[in-house]
Amino acid sequence: MEKSKRLFLKSKRSFRRRLPPIQSGDRIDYKNMGLISRFISEQGKILSRRVNRLTLKQQRLITIAIKQARILSSLPFLNNEKQFDRTTTLRKKKNRN
Repeated sequence: MEKSKRLFLKSKRSFRRRLPPIQSGDRIDYKNMGLISRFISEQGKILSRRVNRLTLKQQRLITIAIKQARILSSLPFLNNEKQFDRTTTLRKKKNRN
């Protein structure tokens, strides 16, 4: 087969459709911490819609719920646990020298 014809052939791999991250029975609410925590990065940032595989309406509701949970102190605005651990270990190393 010529090289130019090979470019247009599609691969015949099977495609498995992924399950939606939010089921129809799930309630998007600031009290539902198990659901909300799936859409936040380790740093505490809200993950994008493309990463979450959510619809526009679901992403808006998740964002509002996360912001409400942050205001009510259910969620931290920033998750600095790793940074804090690293800075304390750096200080200890400097003090040894």
